[in-house]
Amino acid sequence: MDSGLGKVLKQWGAALSFSFRNMPGVQMTRTPISEGKVSIIIPCYNHGAMLREALASVEEVRNENLLEVIIVDDGSSDAETIRILKEVAEAGYRVVSQPNCRVSAARNTGVRLANGEFILPLDSDNRLRDVYLKEGVSLLKGNPDIGVVYTDAEYFGEKAGRWHVQEFDLLSLIRKNFIDVCALYRRALWEQVGGYDEQMPWMGLEDWDFWLRVACHGGTFFHLPEVGFDYCVRADSQIVKTIGFDGRVAREDLNLVEASPRLAKLIDYIFSKPEMAFYKWVRETDEEVQRLRGQLRVVEASYSYRLGRALLTPPRLLRKLWRRFSLRKCK
Repeated sequence: MDSGLGKVLKQWGAALSFSFRNMPGVQMTRTPISEGKVSIIIPCYNHGAMLREALASVEEVRNENLLEVIIVDDGSSDAETIRILKEVAEAGYRVVSQPNCRVSAARNTGVRLANGEFILPLDSDNRLRDVYLKEGVSLLKGNPDIGVVYTDAEYFGEKAGRWHVQEFDLLSLIRKNFIDVCALYRRALWEQVGGYDEQMPWMGLEDWDFWLRVACHGGTFFHLPEVGFDYCVRADSQIVKTIGFDGRVAREDLNLVEASPRLAKLIDYIFSKPEMAFYKWVRETDEEVQRLRGQLRVVEASYSYRLGRALLTPPRLLRKLWRRFSLRKCK
C-alpha cells in the first residue's frame, strides 16, 4: 500500500471516536473477565452433525488458556440438531437457546455471556487447530498493542488445499475481506465497536463489516502464517446462499460485484455507515484508479500505441546521443 495513503488511513482509524454502542438490537453488558483466557463462541442453526466435529476439534486442542465454550442455538428446527444440542448440554457444554435472529445476533449473545478476555468465534461447520490457543494467546498476552490475531486455514469438503491469507494491509481489507470470522481478538474491541451488526439485510459479510469497524476504531491486526482452523467449503453455506458463491474460493478473474447484485447491495450497506465515510472514499478512489489503469493497459496493448512507440524510438535515441555529445563537448 502507498505509504502516504497508509499513514492517512492509520491516522483516521486512531482519531475516530464514533461508537456503535447504541446500535439497535445490540446490548453491551459487562461480565466478569478472566484475564488471558479464551471464550470460544459457536453459533449453531440446524448444523448438529457438524457441531459434533467442531466440538471434537476443540477438545483435541484444549489447554489451560481455554476458559469456556459457549454454543448459541439460533432457533434450530431440525430434530437431529435439537437432539444433539441436548446431548451437548448434558455433556457439560454451555448451550444457550434463542429464537432465530441470524448469526450476528447469535455471536453477540455468546460474546455478551463470555467471561474470557479473548474471543474466538468458530462456525459450527469448521474445525479448530491449536494455533490460536497457543501462539495466538501468547501474542495477545505479550503485545497489548495487538487487537486481532488471524491465521491461514485448510480447506475441506468440496475443496482441498491451504488457504494462504495475506499479511494485513488496510487498503486490501477495504477492497475485500480476507480475514475469516475465526480469528482471536480482545473482547474489549467487540465492546468498542458495538458487536456484530444484527441489522444487515443479509448475512454472509458480517465478519468483513466487523473487521472494518475494528480497524476504524484503531484495532491492530497480526497475521500468523500457520493453519489455525479447517474451513468447510459447502455449496449450501451461508455465504453461497447470500451472494451465490464463496468469494474465498471463487475464480480470481471473477468480478464478484458484477456477478452478484446482492453482494453489491451489501457493500453499499456496509460503506454507507457514518464511520465508514473515509473508507468509502478510499474504496471509490481506488476503484477509479484501477479502472483508469485498466484503460491504460488496453491503450498500451493497441496496435496504434505500439506503432507510435516504434516511430518515436529513433528520435529518442538521437536526443540521447546528442545530450551525450553535448556534455563531452562542454568538458
